[in-house]
Amino acid sequence: MKPELPKSILFLCNQNAVRSPMARALADRHCKRRIFIESAGLIAGSLDPFSVAAMAEDNMDISDHKAQTLANIDISLFDLIIALTEESRDMARKKSPDTPVEYWATPDPSDSEGNRNQVMESYRLVRDHIEVRIADRFLFPD
Repeated sequence: MKPELPKSILFLCNQNAVRSPMARALADRHCKRRIFIESAGLIAGSLDPFSVAAMAEDNMDISDHKAQTLANIDISLFDLIIALTEESRDMARKKSPDTPVEYWATPDPSDSEGNRNQVMESYRLVRDHIEVRIADRFLFPD
């Protein structure tokens, strides 16, 4: 039996520039406003253009995403925090010890090397990995 759906989820990453904006957009699309979803980073980063391109391939526009940090958000107000990096997991547990934290180890596609097609493939793999995790965790019959 799957756990009850949370009312609010925070996707947390290191810079809120690659993985967490992708996760937020994917969760927004799949959860169809049944859950309030936000994303943040430990520090502010700039939205990665490869993330924008990978999401655009899947008909999602994240180009207007503005990175935000934990300083902008009261994480204790969320029912669930999904940390996409070890650092964000540790900080979430420290800042909000009573909030459940799930750690979804997610590689950083910005570390990939090669030509544009090879780099894009890394972003696609991360996008698809996050989408499968969201579907497995949150999409089930009512």
